[in-house]
Formats: sequence, C-alpha cells, structure tokens
Amino acid sequence: MALTHTPLCEFGQPAVDFSLRDTDGRTWTLADCQGRRATLIMFICNHCPYVQAILARLVSTVRALQAEDIGSVAIMANDTEDYPEDNVQNMARIAQRMDFPFPYLIDETQQVARAYHAVCTPDFFAYNQDLSLQYRGAFDEQGKGEARRENRPLLAEALRQIAATGQGPEKQIPSMGCSIKWRAE
Repeated sequence: MALTHTPLCEFGQPAVDFSLRDTDGRTWTLADCQGRRATLIMFICNHCPYVQAILARLVSTVRALQAEDIGSVAIMANDTEDYPEDNVQNMARIAQRMDFPFPYLIDETQQVARAYHAVCTPDFFAYNQDLSLQYRGAFDEQGKGEARRENRPLLAEALRQIAATGQGPEKQIPSMGCSIKWRAE
C-alpha cells in the first residue's frame, strides 16, 4: 500500500464520458450517472483500508445527496490480476453487503482512471450541472480512521455548495489513500 494524496482541483476541467459495466453486467455512461444539480465520480476499491474506513459513511452520505438531485457513481480501476480481492465478484459482494445506492463500475482497461488522472482510492471528483470540475478533495477532515462528531463532512459540504451555486470551495484538502494499482505496460 503506497499512501498517495490527490493533486489540487483543476477547476473547470470537464468530466470525461465513459461506458463501463457494473457488477451485474449492465453498461453505464456518464449521462446515466449524472445528477440534475451536481455529479460525484469516485474511484474506490474493495481492499484499500482508506476506503474501508469511510465506506459506511460514504454510502449514507451519497444516499442523502441523491435525495438532493446529486448523482453519483463509483469506479474500480485496480489491476484485478495482481489484486484479486478487487475483482468483479468481490465488488458485487461489497456492493450488496453495503447496499450501494450508486452503480459500482469496473474499469478493466484503466483508460477511464487515466483519463480522469485518478491517483488513489478514494479519489473524489465533484462536478456542477455543466459537468465542470469543482471539487477534488477529501471525504472529511479525518481521512482514515474512526469518524468523530467534530469532523467536517468536506465532500458533502462541497457537493451541496456546487449544487446551490455551481461553484466548489476555493480551499480544498486533498484526499489520501492507496495508490491505484496500475497494470504493468
């Protein structure tokens, strides 16, 4: 596990379209996942302790945001040959066990992760209704570890601001997590 931090948000960067399968074999595109007011695209995986530490909170946060017309999708881009715990069968198990309210897609070619310049899990990209990037940062102030009541829910706050104003917060704290497990080329 190599700890990686996300780079600063490139405000205005357009979302990249994709066509990826979920754990049931259904194909999803960016348009299928787009929310009316904002859209969250997140790169996660099954085995990363940083993802595992926030997963229950992430699911409940996304569920609340969806009620506010904010769309979301999770993409898993790790090399499943070297990391079989991230394969589609295990993705399906976690999605079912955690009752994911969002599609969980597999990026088998890793082209989508590369197009987004994703670097770690979790890596969050929040877009306004025009699919213009407005936030790339942490889930909350805690990072990895137990939730504390005083932690600010940075991702939720950013998405609500984006949904209301079309603009993300100027100050953003980078997300941190395990590096994406790229295939040897």
